Amino acid sequence: MVDASIHVLDRGSLDVDMNYMMEGHVLGTHDEPNPDIDYGEIPVWSLVIDHPEGTILWDTGSHHDALEGHWPEGLLQAFYPYDAHEHRLDDDLNEAGFEIDDIDYVFQTHLHLDHAGGLEFFDGTDVPVFVHEKELKYAYYSAKTEEGSGAYILEDFDHDLNWHVLHRDRERHFADIEFVRFPGHTPGLTGTMIHLDEGTLVFTGDQVYMADNFEAEIPLGANLLWGKTEWFDSLRRIQELERRQDAEIVYGHDPEQFEAMQPGWGL
Repeated sequence: MVDASIHVLDRGSLDVDMNYMMEGHVLGTHDEPNPDIDYGEIPVWSLVIDHPEGTILWDTGSHHDALEGHWPEGLLQAFYPYDAHEHRLDDDLNEAGFEIDDIDYVFQTHLHLDHAGGLEFFDGTDVPVFVHEKELKYAYYSAKTEEGSGAYILEDFDHDLNWHVLHRDRERHFADIEFVRFPGHTPGLTGTMIHLDEGTLVFTGDQVYMADNFEAEIPLGANLLWGKTEWFDSLRRIQELERRQDAEIVYGHDPEQFEAMQPGWGL
């Protein structure tokens, strides 16, 4: 167990159709072919892990100019980042008591637009940026062609970064922290298991958006699944980690859990 603290950073919110969060969340019927959709708000967040071996920034959130042209109109309308301009990464770090220069390492679960928007702050620096090989390749493939996922923005991650590429399904680079690949949402999505003095945490990233994805085993919705079979395989892997480690499972965008996990762990 490591004597570390984890700060939760509020990086703003997205307004979305909940059918993106859960497959078949609202369905039409014969008598009601056009039901009202469930349109709501989900949190975007990052972590600062204050570890004996260095300070780790876990995901970098949405770009602060998302509303000002950084996000294409189609993505803007689908995942409306209404308060992104109020959440520059450096400002949110300052509010938690950190500066950009305090960050020794960056870890990216994946490179979608609401997770990689702050990487520009590390452009031209020597700060190692951990990301899985399969994620890095898929992000460039998607952003440079008409194939793959439409949720990548090239300008988020196409910087002069000190990439530290993960290649295996499980890798340990810090004491009592393990990076675990959970393919499904994307091929290279990677979560994190941390053994704190107070217990074990498994951060699923966007492999699991909300409690219903995990507890009711409802897949992610719309076109936000790279592979459904892989998603279920990863879900079983997370369930096994929960059982074996007696772990607390932390989802990617659950509003109720986000409120409950403030301000973090070990603080």
